[in-house]
Amino acid sequence: MNIIRITSDQRDIVEPTWLARAEAVHRELRPHLSSDYAEQMAGIFADGGEMIVAVDGEEVRGVAVYRVFRDTFSGRKLYVDDLVTTSARRSQGVGKLLLDWLKQEASRRQAANLMLDSGTQRTEAHRFYFREGLVIPSFNFRISID
Repeated sequence: MNIIRITSDQRDIVEPTWLARAEAVHRELRPHLSSDYAEQMAGIFADGGEMIVAVDGEEVRGVAVYRVFRDTFSGRKLYVDDLVTTSARRSQGVGKLLLDWLKQEASRRQAANLMLDSGTQRTEAHRFYFREGLVIPSFNFRISID
């Protein structure tokens, strides 16, 4: 299994074929994504997001969307927007492969932390994150603004 970067360091889509192949796996986590997936992702990339996929031959097995930025809470961090493996391939090392790559990328980009949010209902994902050494340092609160 290999990791392919969909975006370059300039956040350009450099692998549009792989982006199209990633859509079905990405929708397993985010079914509400726009019907024009490529356009929505181009906007995410323009806003600083980047994407990698775990591939086995011609098939996408996992997707990660992330960004690197700085804030007053934790300094420079690699924040993971989305981390998903296809349901048909869970518990086969795909998530670990993606997370290990993200940790290396955080180090390469001199981020002090790798952080992500995970819905409270995703208990299987939480077990994976704990097993991989992630901890819960705070709560995330929100309010919808119309």
